[in-house]
Amino acid sequence: MAEIVNLNQARKARNSVKKRAEADENAAKFGRSKAEKLIEQARADKARAALDAHRRDPAKPQDDA
Repeated sequence: MAEIVNLNQARKARNSVKKRAEADENAAKFGRSKAEKLIEQARADKARAALDAHRRDPAKPQDDA
């Protein structure tokens, strides 16, 4: 005798597996670890500090806007 299957639950389970696979692909493509984010932030801060150090009038920093 065949097993009775709830079609709504089967559809939701299939969609869940599909979405999870897509999420894993995107994480591999676009995701960065916390360490990578911190390194990038530190490099940006260092570059900004080096640029600010070369200002003509260091007492009067300009706004970013």
